[in-house]
Amino acid sequence: MPAHLKVVALVGFMLVVVATPREWFAAYAFFLAVLVTVGAVARVRPGWVLKRMVVETPFVVFALLMPFIAQGPRVDVLGLSLSESGLLSAWGLLAKGTLGVIAGLLLAATTTPQELVRGLERLRMPEQLVQIMAFMVRYLEVVTDEMRRMAVARASRGFEARNPLHWPVLARSVGALFIRSFERGERVHLAMVSRGYTGRMPR
Repeated sequence: MPAHLKVVALVGFMLVVVATPREWFAAYAFFLAVLVTVGAVARVRPGWVLKRMVVETPFVVFALLMPFIAQGPRVDVLGLSLSESGLLSAWGLLAKGTLGVIAGLLLAATTTPQELVRGLERLRMPEQLVQIMAFMVRYLEVVTDEMRRMAVARASRGFEARNPLHWPVLARSVGALFIRSFERGERVHLAMVSRGYTGRMPR
């Protein structure tokens, strides 16, 4: 399927998921079945998806706290006094968040970054935003490689971050990486302008 149709399908799917009342448990089971079917048809390995679902960890932690901090009627679960509304809210957050993460991962697994950028362009996204995303895709690997070289340089000098006392060194490294990336962006922009760039990418 073309990338722009995948994006439209993803946005439509998530709008339906978010608009579904959290009490409709059968609907969420149906949504999960749809994603499992899509993953099977696209031949996306379950292990690949599960490893990358770690990005959902902050939502999981917050959802686990909700039954303890929410107000309202309480119910005893394994000797713990939990809020009924908090349990329902935690379920809604986990269900909708998990479905969204899986859907996004399926899109990432079946669409290259270049295809995604072209798809957003076909959807008439703001051109400047599309260009920013295109440059991010192009230079993310370059910046990551530079960060890796900086880590090797620190390790070759015997540095190893073991406690918060080492955080200032890491902060200075992040600052240096930001400055280098900013300077590289300036050089790339000047090179583009010298070749006739006027705010629109050539076709």
